[in-house]
Amino acid sequence: MENMQLEKVIIVEGTSDKRKVKSVVNEPVQIICTNGTISLSKLDEMVDELFNKEVYILVDADEAGEKLRKQFKRELPKASHLYIDKAYREVATAPKHHIATVLLSANIDVNTEYLKQRMN
Repeated sequence: MENMQLEKVIIVEGTSDKRKVKSVVNEPVQIICTNGTISLSKLDEMVDELFNKEVYILVDADEAGEKLRKQFKRELPKASHLYIDKAYREVATAPKHHIATVLLSANIDVNTEYLKQRMN
């Protein structure tokens, strides 16, 4: 019987965001980096590539991140939007335990050591 689990994809803005998320995740997840902005042609290409995948949008809590989020809401209406606390502003600067909590809320498996850090 074929495993019908959808491939998970997390879309982030920068390479430092990608490194932070990758260090927290504990399952095979594709992490796509938009490098802050994304052209319409690149977005169209991405939409085709992401068809039939479980997509999560995790961008910074700033103006550029919100602009990107709006684009993805239009082009990928089924994507799940994950939000970091505005106090941290950026994914890259948010503590790993916070990123772990955000990802876990979306049923993405994370390294439990980061959840334990939160308890201390």
